[in-house]
Amino acid sequence: MLTSGRASEATGGSVNPGSHQPRSTILGQLPPIRRADGSPIKVLLVDDERALTNLVTLALRYEGWDVETAHDGRDAVMKFATTDPDILVLDIMLPDLDGLRILQRVRASDTYTPVLFLTARDSVSDRVTGLSAGADDYLTKPFDLEELVLRLRGLLRREADAAPDEAEETLSVGDLVLDVTSREVTRDGDRIELTTTEFDLLRYLMRNPRRALTREQILEQVWNYSFGGRTSIVDLYISYLRKKLDPGREPLIQTIRGVGYQIRPPQ
Repeated sequence: MLTSGRASEATGGSVNPGSHQPRSTILGQLPPIRRADGSPIKVLLVDDERALTNLVTLALRYEGWDVETAHDGRDAVMKFATTDPDILVLDIMLPDLDGLRILQRVRASDTYTPVLFLTARDSVSDRVTGLSAGADDYLTKPFDLEELVLRLRGLLRREADAAPDEAEETLSVGDLVLDVTSREVTRDGDRIELTTTEFDLLRYLMRNPRRALTREQILEQVWNYSFGGRTSIVDLYISYLRKKLDPGREPLIQTIRGVGYQIRPPQ
């Protein structure tokens, strides 16, 4: 069985060995996720570290997924167009086109593909840049293979878990309106562009207006997995939403001290 300790050794530290204590791995042990037609999930993995792509490919194949790899930006753009992946794992730092430019091309395509950024940079500004460009999630090197798999599964499950009766759903809180069918969000008639993760977070908040939601509840419902107590990603995405929803207006998302967050119309 693949372990993250061996992963770190093989990649020179790009994958985190984690605890030295023996522990069971989740790789290949979770309920399978497949495409709607029953075929394997298709992943495009882009990173210039070949040892890393070899190891991550092995981990994702434990999930029963098909993995295509690219080691530079131009190859990534070509393979994205020809393979039509279900999800994209994309390193920001590449030898030719950087990941941000690749993401721009992906988002300009007609179909939506979830994107998880891999980055060696852990500053807030770097994360904001990547996520604001349209990425759905990010993972900082070194990382655990188990966490990568959980994050990818969370992204894939968001649409698969949507209830059939959501198709015509329209949500509103004050002058904020979210249309599930078109995935459009407006406030006082002004359209607001959101990334997929921002949209899913806002949808969850708007389905529970005036309800105080804990960070753990939000993490479980929006990301579909646990960060092992690290809920700072919820705070980060709340700050993104506030910057897009609130400029020049009364704030809608309130911090409930000691609990989490709540969305409600301005008083």
